[in-house]
Amino acid sequence: MRTLPLLPAALVAVLALSATATACGDGGGTQGTQPFHGFTGPWRVESLTVDGKKLSAPASAARLNVERGKGNAAEATGSYGCNGFTSAVVFDSASTMTVTPGATTEMACDDLPFETAYRSLFRGTLTVERSGETITLKAPDGNVIALSSTPPAPDAPLVATRWTVDSLIKGETVSPVPAGTEGRAGFTVAADGSVSGNLGCNRFNASAAVEGNRLIVGPLTTTRMACEGGPGEVERALTDLFASPLTWKVRGDGLTLTASDGRAATAKAASAVE
Repeated sequence: MRTLPLLPAALVAVLALSATATACGDGGGTQGTQPFHGFTGPWRVESLTVDGKKLSAPASAARLNVERGKGNAAEATGSYGCNGFTSAVVFDSASTMTVTPGATTEMACDDLPFETAYRSLFRGTLTVERSGETITLKAPDGNVIALSSTPPAPDAPLVATRWTVDSLIKGETVSPVPAGTEGRAGFTVAADGSVSGNLGCNRFNASAAVEGNRLIVGPLTTTRMACEGGPGEVERALTDLFASPLTWKVRGDGLTLTASDGRAATAKAASAVE
């Protein structure tokens, strides 16, 4: 994909100033205006569905705004979650549009799988379905981009939140926790400098120190149940992860813990701890 000169700065400005799309242009009749009205935004990307698997967006970072040009034409600007982009859009009818990718920034990004999936989905012919504050963009192969106009939830606090582990990351491979182990592994970092929870099979507790965006977990004290299959796999991965100093990042209700060698885990906020 061709990157235009000085694009990063231009896109940052576009994204920072992006606002409700206006109905400017030269008209173009009912066919030219009706489809665009459903896209008054900007929109927040909630999730992607790729080959039946749902990928949650990195909080409010993934965005899409469509601003009408002449007739049925429009320009889309937004963010794949990290990199900004522009695309040309033509509304073929009230329920379909064709997207031609334009320029994009090329920064290194943490959530590469989501970036790659969003970039590959937002192109070609898409079916547009509007329901209240949500829009669904569906590709011919059934893959989906889900958009919402509702404000994103504020970032959950790292401390005093119950975090439930939902995926494990090794290199560029992101794997959801094995079937049957969903909701089992989780932990809470307490204000008193401790962390406790479940590794997927055994319960554990340890000391914890939060230093800026770093989380250092002390030696784990655990129960002694035998762990096999999926629970054992998750337990081994988390035990190894907690043995390293970790970088933590919270976006919305999502937490990512990353070791220096690239191993990582993601978790969702369940609830605040009283």
